[in-house]
Amino acid sequence: MKLDQIPRPIADATDVVVAVRACGMVPNLGNVLANWPTWYPHMPLPKLPAIFGLDPAGVVHEVGNKVVGIAPGDRVYVSPVRSCGCCQPCLRGLRTQCRYMTFNGYFGFQKESQVLYDMYPEGGFCEFMSAPQYAIVKLSDNVSFREATRLGYWGTAYSALKKAGSLAGKSLLINGISGTLGLGATLIALARGVTRIYGTGRNRVLLERVKALAPDRIEIFATNGGGVADWIKSQTGGAGCDVMLDTLGAVASLEAFDDAMHGVRRGGAIINIGGTAGKLPIDLKWLMDEQMTLIGSVWFTTSECCELAEMAAARIVDMSILEHEAYALSDIDAAISSVGTGNGGFSNYLVEP
Repeated sequence: MKLDQIPRPIADATDVVVAVRACGMVPNLGNVLANWPTWYPHMPLPKLPAIFGLDPAGVVHEVGNKVVGIAPGDRVYVSPVRSCGCCQPCLRGLRTQCRYMTFNGYFGFQKESQVLYDMYPEGGFCEFMSAPQYAIVKLSDNVSFREATRLGYWGTAYSALKKAGSLAGKSLLINGISGTLGLGATLIALARGVTRIYGTGRNRVLLERVKALAPDRIEIFATNGGGVADWIKSQTGGAGCDVMLDTLGAVASLEAFDDAMHGVRRGGAIINIGGTAGKLPIDLKWLMDEQMTLIGSVWFTTSECCELAEMAAARIVDMSILEHEAYALSDIDAAISSVGTGNGGFSNYLVEP
């Protein structure tokens, strides 16, 4: 990647311009830049040259003349979701279901995405970016810009867990608990009253760090020690857990997903928010007879992000556990290469202009 000088965006109508103070470095960014056109040609990248950067936070610099409730000086997180705004899903607040839905500064979900890339060309790896007012989430003064760069991934976990309904008194399996998504899901589930969390991963040291967050409510399992489903059944008297959340990355195996989902009890829910790809052979008779619910969940609504930001402000979800690995914008290539070299989900990689 390289640095260029470009004109500063101007706020127009219902758009705002944000002075970026920090932008999260998505663990999957290296894969997106190097492999996306081959792996997922139906999920297009913006036409190059493009400004990437998925999880920005900063200060409102300027607002359009039709913006209400947002003012220069507001501390904000900018959700990357861009959508048409006029279809039924958008009007219901479910912008991730819009057929134009695009991740600003990252990748699109269908061929129409370039329309929105052209409207909002700045991702978070820049000094100033334009964004629609519907993407703006205000931040409390006690939530730092560095912490706010994690709202994207943790918001993804929050939205998925809400789809499972009430977690009070229930048990949850998090496949990949020590990663970026998994760690956020752990803190959110604990805050929402889950009784028991069963977490899997490969790194025993990181697993122990996660368990230490709530040693009486978290059980851990290293996946090189056998099958996940068998372990879950052994922990639950043969019944299985209530909910499974799969957070594994793009290079994870389908076998790992298939194994873990068979640790869910009869009538339970299986939710996927990770990057595991491919066709999964599922016994439809098992799905029917066991009355299983299989859910795919992408990102979150702005309303859900507002909820999570308030939980972070109240320290109901404690973001102070993050270990920030900050890079200057001029060191963007080094930042991309560094992702994954730290302490799993505890490490928060970010760029500061």
